[in-house]
Amino acid sequence: MQSRGRLRQFGISIGRLKPGRNNAITDVDGVQVGHCTVDFGDGPLVRGKGPARTGVTLILPHSGDLWNDKPSAACFVLNGCGVVTGIDWINESGALEGPIALTNSHSVGDVGSALIRWMADRHSEIGEKEAYLPVVGECDDSFLNDINGFHVKDEHVLSAINNAAGNEVEEGAVGAGRGMSCYGYKGGIGTSSRVVSTGEQTFTVGCLVNANHGRAEQLLINGVRYGHILQQQDAVLTGEGSIVIVLATDAPLNQLQLMRLCKRAAMGLARTGSCAGDSSGDFVLGFSTGRIVKRKSADLIQTLPELHNNFITSLFDAVIEATEEAVLNVLFAAHTVTGRDGNTMVALPLTRLDLLTNGSSFS
Repeated sequence: MQSRGRLRQFGISIGRLKPGRNNAITDVDGVQVGHCTVDFGDGPLVRGKGPARTGVTLILPHSGDLWNDKPSAACFVLNGCGVVTGIDWINESGALEGPIALTNSHSVGDVGSALIRWMADRHSEIGEKEAYLPVVGECDDSFLNDINGFHVKDEHVLSAINNAAGNEVEEGAVGAGRGMSCYGYKGGIGTSSRVVSTGEQTFTVGCLVNANHGRAEQLLINGVRYGHILQQQDAVLTGEGSIVIVLATDAPLNQLQLMRLCKRAAMGLARTGSCAGDSSGDFVLGFSTGRIVKRKSADLIQTLPELHNNFITSLFDAVIEATEEAVLNVLFAAHTVTGRDGNTMVALPLTRLDLLTNGSSFS
């Protein structure tokens, strides 16, 4: 079996900025990620019985009280053939008040209900004084998964929450990414981070993606037309697909600044070859742990920290690089998966890597 790993393990680095310790979204202090993969059965599809190739991935913005200490947040929709629930309220209120979940398209409701129950168990006012709107992003894994079997259950959501950690993040065909494809090859979960010095302070920008998008001929790696090199070798000619991009930073950004950050993630996505096609769902959700909005306050006027726009451009650089590398980490980490009816998504062939290393060129 061909050895898999992260992009940098093969001598390929993206951009000029340095990644954080784990090169992951968890490099933003307090952010935790957990997965639960649902994988069973082989052979022909039997609705409700499998084969199942799916799961759930959870991002906890911080380890404290998410309901009462809300990170500033914003969401940008690049192309809307998909859904991330709760984003209207995020963009209206400018804050995030719970975990972010990723799963398959038909499990959005079940995962959302599980999150409501989890949050309501911790906050008695939910359902009595206020409603909680869960944030769940989806991508379609029906090529490999019995998507109408609704195999993601409460226990899987709870497992992802309970095993969430702030260290290295497992990537590839794991959690919500189990059944995903990317540029005609096996897709899934990827992450990366960048550290920037802005004025007298240092900030971190992290990115996590569930990549299920693109056509093989589009693929760019480190500026090289890798899809062209492969000539669609072993690629599956899938549709345009979707991607959910989650950004985290400890820089104190307000809602408008976070929206600007989210828009720049689309530029990082484009650097991997995506055009955000007509039937693609491309969503970017960003939050700041450096600017917390209190649900309850005795102060009429809130005074919150806020980065001056004179210093924000370096964060734009960071998010573009981190998004590009997160998507590519998916392809390098994911292994071949066979699902329902024998459908197979092959891992990206890691051939001619000499053309991708820094300082090389290809035309």
